[in-house]
Amino acid sequence: MNLKQLAAEKAVEYVKDGMRIGLGTGSTAYWAIRKIGERVREGLEIQAVATSKASEKLAQEHGIPLIPFAKLDGLDLTIDGADELDSELHLIKGGGGALLREKIVAFHSKEMIVIADESKLVDKLGSFPLPVEIIPFANEWTLASLDEISANPMLRTEEDHIFVTDNGNYIADCRFGSIDNPAELHRKLLAMPGVVDNGLFIGLTARAIIGRKDGTVTVLERK
Repeated sequence: MNLKQLAAEKAVEYVKDGMRIGLGTGSTAYWAIRKIGERVREGLEIQAVATSKASEKLAQEHGIPLIPFAKLDGLDLTIDGADELDSELHLIKGGGGALLREKIVAFHSKEMIVIADESKLVDKLGSFPLPVEIIPFANEWTLASLDEISANPMLRTEEDHIFVTDNGNYIADCRFGSIDNPAELHRKLLAMPGVVDNGLFIGLTARAIIGRKDGTVTVLERK
């Protein structure tokens, strides 16, 4: 079994009847959605929302009942992946371009479980470029502002076109290097006009489930 699948299937054990579930986005969340779908077919009764069009489509294919956001006042549990996480369970997310929707869903969840293989666990965030979602209007100026704080931003492209998020925005992948104070950087980015949000998830993760090469999983809980 691949390590992402190992972590995902362990996380799905936390899903109980009657829960309202947030479905993450990306290659690790894919395995969680598949496993949740399997449990739904076995009789699990849940309500779910998805963090991207891709995850919504996958959930529908696996028979997971999706509920409009307007009919829910919050979620019991969200299961999602991460591009990097540290020992304090701070995350970098957004490699798949869904960081804004993922953060909204995580914020409105009682608990967020992050699933990852052991390569994503780092001593300090920053090796993975930090995705920053920006609006298209005057994006050149926003990129210049990011450059002024040594972000070394690069506008994300896809097949020679500018990548556009499900929200109609752009992603600037920023290379700060080692991030000594994720919370401070998060605040600085949010204060910048043109920035919608960024891929730093601070204080949102309750536990992380890490798939190991030896076939075991490690469960880390926020201190």
